[in-house]
Amino acid sequence: MLRHQDVGHRVVVRRFVRVAADGRPLFGDLLGELVEFGDEHLVVRDIDGVRHRVARGDVVAGKRVPPWRPGNRRIAALERVAAQGWPAPDTAQLGEWLLRAADGWTSRANSALALGDPGAPLTQAFDAVAAWYTERGLPPRVTTPLPLAAAVPDALAAAGWTPQPSVLVQTAPLRAIPTPGPAATDDPVVRLAAAPSEEWLAAVAARKGPLPAAARHVLTAVEKVRFAEVYGDHELLGTARGVVTGEWLGISLVGVAPHARRTGLARRMTHALVRWARELGATRAYLQVEEENTAAVALYAGLGFTTHHRYVTWRLSRAR
Repeated sequence: MLRHQDVGHRVVVRRFVRVAADGRPLFGDLLGELVEFGDEHLVVRDIDGVRHRVARGDVVAGKRVPPWRPGNRRIAALERVAAQGWPAPDTAQLGEWLLRAADGWTSRANSALALGDPGAPLTQAFDAVAAWYTERGLPPRVTTPLPLAAAVPDALAAAGWTPQPSVLVQTAPLRAIPTPGPAATDDPVVRLAAAPSEEWLAAVAARKGPLPAAARHVLTAVEKVRFAEVYGDHELLGTARGVVTGEWLGISLVGVAPHARRTGLARRMTHALVRWARELGATRAYLQVEEENTAAVALYAGLGFTTHHRYVTWRLSRAR
């Protein structure tokens, strides 16, 4: 159990949360620095600096845990930035987990992001996630950034969830992304627009599936966003999307028509977005790419991107 000597140390506190509909008490774990230890309450400050006041009578157990690793802080911070850059129209909080729904368009916008404490034991959190997505007619999914959420995958597997392919989250300093060589006079021009054209949307739909209304929200409900496109002979050859959140440029939906690949169009679109982002004060870029997509991984390696961390999204695979 915790004592006054634990103030200033990182701790985990199990406390009463609420009574379930069937009368069972629900408990959750709170992780952070113990900043106050009083006779009536204690205060824990989480990784985001939020102070949680907990009545001593609600505390079931507590103990010191090892300090946060700097890498885990960076993973959590970047995952939050990426979630802002790919905003689902329907969201909710489950403790510190973020539930996201966008009519099923992309796993990123239709999965629970497992960051921090869900406010309940993991099995109960999984049940809450399953219920939330089932209400929306969507398959329940949980995204686990690694190694930050390393404890969650084993519990998901035991509960009957199935992993999807691993995704690499890669980053690069903008100054390190190489500038493409000079364009020839007859090379197609990269255009950046504040809104996607119908041709741009059609090209993305051909790769990612039909775009429901929620997809347009994911793509455009960001203050600083640009849509890159390259035309050749009146044909759309390439598309990409860039969004700036603070110091970060997020790059997504890079695609080139099959007959125009290996001609440098992806590099040129990326660099056009980099120039735009630098004007807004961004200094770093991130992107997400499936680990199995070796061609894309090689492309981004050539642009100076390295793996920051990875995540695995789990889908509920059995009836509950």
